[in-house]
Amino acid sequence: MKKIILSLSVIAMIAFTSCKNNEEKQKETETEQKEDAMESDASYDDGNSEDAMSDQQNIVEIASGNDDFSTLVTAVKAAGLVETLSGDGPFTVFAPTNDAFAKLPEGTVPNLVKPENKEQLTGILTYHVVSGEFMAADVVSAIEDNGGSFTIPTVQGGELTASLDGENVILTDANGSTSTIIMTDVDASNGVIHAIDTVVMP
Repeated sequence: MKKIILSLSVIAMIAFTSCKNNEEKQKETETEQKEDAMESDASYDDGNSEDAMSDQQNIVEIASGNDDFSTLVTAVKAAGLVETLSGDGPFTVFAPTNDAFAKLPEGTVPNLVKPENKEQLTGILTYHVVSGEFMAADVVSAIEDNGGSFTIPTVQGGELTASLDGENVILTDANGSTSTIIMTDVDASNGVIHAIDTVVMP
């Protein structure tokens, strides 16, 4: 009987030791995994994390995060173009600033964002959008390669004419009105934004 008890005690001790060893190994494995994950995160953060976040933002997200484009964002939402301009693209957007919209006759913007004027608003906004991604250097090269002016087809169906005035790129709309590009190459995940100082009209 004593031998049986002794044997059971030995078995229990072996089992306990085995379980304890397994728990320690599991803890060691988990610790190593956490350390590896931390090292992986550290190696990824090479100082470009902010750039990586910026690269993940689409055109609408970038515009929404810039106070200078708040009127444009309101108009885009009213026209139901958020999903479109958040899509794959790529798009080149000549984005009017708030000051650009302020140049329009008083009451124009509040009138355009009314539901009954959605079609007209959509036409105006898509007149500022070009299919494809064209950086400032591409636009300048196209102007120079085409004798000083370059016709740009817009998503709306109309055309803009790009030309140079010194170092400035000027856009001329269908009515002969002009707008100057005042900020270039705001890169987005689905295209690029160039800010302009005047709303162009189809």
